[in-house]
Amino acid sequence: MNTAAPAIPTATIHPLWLRITHWINALSVVIMILSGWRIYNASPIFPFSFPREWTLGGWLGGALQWHFAAMWLLALNGLAYLALNLLTGRARRKFFPLRPKEVARDMLLALKGRLQHASLADYNAVQKLAYLSVIADLALIVLSGLAIWKSVQLPFLREVMGGYDNARVVHFFAMSFLVLFIAVHVAMVAMVPRTLLAMLRGR
Repeated sequence: MNTAAPAIPTATIHPLWLRITHWINALSVVIMILSGWRIYNASPIFPFSFPREWTLGGWLGGALQWHFAAMWLLALNGLAYLALNLLTGRARRKFFPLRPKEVARDMLLALKGRLQHASLADYNAVQKLAYLSVIADLALIVLSGLAIWKSVQLPFLREVMGGYDNARVVHFFAMSFLVLFIAVHVAMVAMVPRTLLAMLRGR
């Protein structure tokens, strides 16, 4: 007689397409940041440079090749990520509604160390705001990057950014926001390791 308990089905939290696009985005973002720091060092905007050992590409030409390769990967994969989120209805279910009152409440709880993360299937208001903000930031990074790269060919985009020099500043601060997001994101994953397992296994 078989007395083994029946297996309890485990719900899929992150579908395969989401996990694939997430990790491709992560790879392309890391490459873009590290190669971008090397490009920045060739013509700094502010009176500092990034340590050479933190950069990718070895020299300016190599860094540009890495940067452009990662840019196309990020742009194409990002479009696939957005399209699949919209077509499957995941964006609506996961990120909305987003109410300022709930953001303020969850932000206060987070600062007090009392914000609960009982279910990985649902995002709290702070997570919703953070993920929507980083999506908008990545779009700004791509657009400001195009305004720098194709300044003559895309005059409208260049002017929207306030000119070539200002586009570089926008690009820098958009990158800085992304680095801050990554730092907080990794810290949160370290605090709740099962979020990493869910993004690897889907459940």
